[in-house]
Amino acid sequence: MSTDLERALEAALFAADEPMSAESLAGFLRDAPLGEVKEGLRALAEHYERRGIHLVERAGRWHFETAPDLAHFLRREREQIRKLSRAATEVLAIVAYHEPVSRAEIESIRGVQTSSGTLDVLMEEGWVRIAGRREAPGRPTIYATTPAFLDHFGLSSRRDLPGLAELRAAGLLDPVEEAYEDIMGEGSDPDREDAGEA
Repeated sequence: MSTDLERALEAALFAADEPMSAESLAGFLRDAPLGEVKEGLRALAEHYERRGIHLVERAGRWHFETAPDLAHFLRREREQIRKLSRAATEVLAIVAYHEPVSRAEIESIRGVQTSSGTLDVLMEEGWVRIAGRREAPGRPTIYATTPAFLDHFGLSSRRDLPGLAELRAAGLLDPVEEAYEDIMGEGSDPDREDAGEA
């Protein structure tokens, strides 16, 4: 593995307008062997691990980003924090764990109707995209997450999403399970329509 290749990878990524895959980097560097390119990327990522910028892989594409602990130094103005509604958070989680998924499937999992505005908000944030149409009667639109979703939440791929055991250990499933038990215990109809979700 040559240092020259690492330097070439570093220069290519620094000059790139957008994240690049190992395959596109290999082609860019005059068909460099893919195995050596991947090894070089891993070596560079390790080199930058303790520096002010990190080399990271998101959805199979590599780019440089500010080290998370230093990001606050670079913000010139306070970011406006936009809190997602409960409905939008639920829909985003369903899309992330079940993609590609249709609106009808989202509603079936949630047990409630989902307003089109909820999906619009997630698409405006750049976290959800239209991924085509399901080959089924009516050919419903299906939705999936984007590389921007992975990047925002610091995930390399969807495989990094926490599993049920991790969510339960963090106490994130307790309110859901308690609400389900309440509904089942009271005999209420779980099919309700969201009001004013966004």
